[in-house]
Amino acid sequence: MKTLFAAVAMACIAGAAAAQDASLTANFGEVRLRAGFTPDPYTVSITAGGSIDGSRLPGSCTGSISSAPDFELTYTAGSFPLIFRTLSSEDTTLIINGPDGQWYCDDDSYGDGDAMVRFNHPQSGTYDVWVGKFSGGTASARLQITETP
Repeated sequence: MKTLFAAVAMACIAGAAAAQDASLTANFGEVRLRAGFTPDPYTVSITAGGSIDGSRLPGSCTGSISSAPDFELTYTAGSFPLIFRTLSSEDTTLIINGPDGQWYCDDDSYGDGDAMVRFNHPQSGTYDVWVGKFSGGTASARLQITETP
């Protein structure tokens, strides 16, 4: 019985994450950056949001997002932190699938309705980034990638 329960629980978790498909082409492009990159911050204009409820993912994820990542960063780490921020006149969220396969989420840590996820000791690898809209729908936004706190 415990084995059946564990299998059902894992299927539910996998199903929730399956709606976000990091293998899809990112909606607003991709970039390869190495520690010490310039210009810093690296900024991308995107449309935040989508039709999928981000709260279905593990952790404290929230906001409406798309199936495909909005942006993909392949990063070669060094001694700097790696920080993702959103900037928008709407309330935006961040959902990141890191190189370790873990989900990292934020709603308002950058203040004023903007989100921020900081990796103090980032791993080298691919970061798939979804920028969500808290109240559903879509909104114009900018994603900033920086090593400067």
